[in-house]
Amino acid sequence: MARKLYPDKWLFAATVGLALFGVVMVYSASAVMAQRETGNQFHYVLKQGIWTTIGFVVMLATMQVNYNHLRNRRVVYGLLAVTTVLLLAVFAFPATNGAHRWIKLPSLSIQPSELSKPALVIFLAYFLERRAGEEGQFWSTFVPCAIVTCALAGLIVIEPDLGTAMMLGVIFVVIVYTAGARLKHLAIVAAPALVVVAGLLIFVPFRIRRLIIFLDPWADPQGSGFQVVQSLIAVGSGGPNGLGFAQGKQKMLFLPFAHSDFIYAVVGEELGLVGAVAVVAVFALFLWRGMRISLLAPDRFGMLLALGLVTGIVMQALFNISVVLSLVPTKGIPLPFISYGGSSLVPTLAAVGILLNISQQTSGSFESGVLRSLMTRAGRELKQRRATGRRIVSSRFG
Repeated sequence: MARKLYPDKWLFAATVGLALFGVVMVYSASAVMAQRETGNQFHYVLKQGIWTTIGFVVMLATMQVNYNHLRNRRVVYGLLAVTTVLLLAVFAFPATNGAHRWIKLPSLSIQPSELSKPALVIFLAYFLERRAGEEGQFWSTFVPCAIVTCALAGLIVIEPDLGTAMMLGVIFVVIVYTAGARLKHLAIVAAPALVVVAGLLIFVPFRIRRLIIFLDPWADPQGSGFQVVQSLIAVGSGGPNGLGFAQGKQKMLFLPFAHSDFIYAVVGEELGLVGAVAVVAVFALFLWRGMRISLLAPDRFGMLLALGLVTGIVMQALFNISVVLSLVPTKGIPLPFISYGGSSLVPTLAAVGILLNISQQTSGSFESGVLRSLMTRAGRELKQRRATGRRIVSSRFG
């Protein structure tokens, strides 16, 4: 029987540390641009501070609400319905930089694609728990999960936002495979999905240009390759120890989106290799504690829910860092907890609150029970192998 424990302190500390570090780095990365645009160098950092405060309040609130309330059918499908409506509503608002990703209200803007990730995770965890014992069924279990994922991903692709859609695909694969889906079923979906992604890359002009620039950004350093080149210059200029906080040069109107999608380049320039590796180390800590929460969750729903939330956050961080380092083509995906903007920060902190609540529901003896179960299973398999070996030997020499 699960009893309420203290939340995971390491995960809590990593989250708070990254979010507060993000506020500091947003100020450093945005001060010059904010002064030029608004006459106030604190414009963006003040807004980020407000969003961070709201996010912490939401995190603490979700941490106090039992995650089992998310198992409610009305909550699951209601969240999916709201997310779908918001994803459709973005097309009623003017495009920003050629994309319909935002619902723009007088005092704030909302990016519904950020809500699609927790909505999908909650649905998959709920549905796969109800189908326990039938995870290998293609039509009754696998196909409904794939349809919901493809519907959300399709709406995001036409915004267009291929990067976030691919994040949904990763979340889907991780959760359904962990739940027990067959590899051949994943292969059946993977084949057409890869064809669609290849078509979106090759036959969409701006994406093929990004792909070409990714292969050789220095071929057009003042044009299409400008953003990638400036990012690499920033990271390379930092050296081992960096130029010092607020001493970076690329953020001075050279590096586009320095305070949002490319804030990791500012970290590398000002704090050097040490600071850049430290950020990665904290995300690694977040991954470890999140996976531990998933493994020790008191039920199947909690396990899949925690796994999906951790996967979404860590994979997004890995993708953003890879873009900054030119390891993958450029995509507009923020760095969790650190990049400017409340549309990403608040849902991410809410997801962490759910993780912390799951960590409180683990029974005190569950961890040792898991270990005993694994040891018992390993012992049983070892005995079976020995018995099989003896039968083979006796059949050959007896």
